[in-house]
Amino acid sequence: MSSPIIVVVSGPGGAGKGTIVEVLVERDPSLWLSRSWTTRIRREGESADAYVFVTRKEFEDHIAAGGFLEYTEFLGNLYGTPMPDVQDGKDIVLEIELHGATQVKQRHPDAILVFVQPPSRDEQRRRLQGRGDSEEHVVERLRKAEDEERLGAEIADVIVVNDDLERAVAEIQGIIGAARKGSR
Repeated sequence: MSSPIIVVVSGPGGAGKGTIVEVLVERDPSLWLSRSWTTRIRREGESADAYVFVTRKEFEDHIAAGGFLEYTEFLGNLYGTPMPDVQDGKDIVLEIELHGATQVKQRHPDAILVFVQPPSRDEQRRRLQGRGDSEEHVVERLRKAEDEERLGAEIADVIVVNDDLERAVAEIQGIIGAARKGSR
């Protein structure tokens, strides 16, 4: 049995990573989505399974136990990807911040790093505001996005501009399909 393909979907807040990954996993039963852990508070209206929401102590205990593939601190909160527990025949999708994506790529050089960009700063701002982020948080995310996009362009295997959800999903499905053909 060949080892699973690891697809890392990263990008700045408001790029639409979560929406893209949700559609990918819904359409492809051979994909297994790793649910990230976070110490941040759940946003109003956010799905309870968007993350595994934990206390800082629970997160730090999991770090000490070697339970994360990668983890990082971002805007004062911890985020991490638990070690995969994948069913045979499934490929892994990780939706994570760029720092974590870099860690995964270092540990798994064959991982495919897809960097998702919003079509514009105005659209990114609209998306961040639309999901209920505070204005302070929106400004911080937009400021950080410029650095993330520079680094993302350097390390990504492919950059996808999320200006049309169907096209962006199809593009990533094509990348996964090509990787599956190449690995067999």
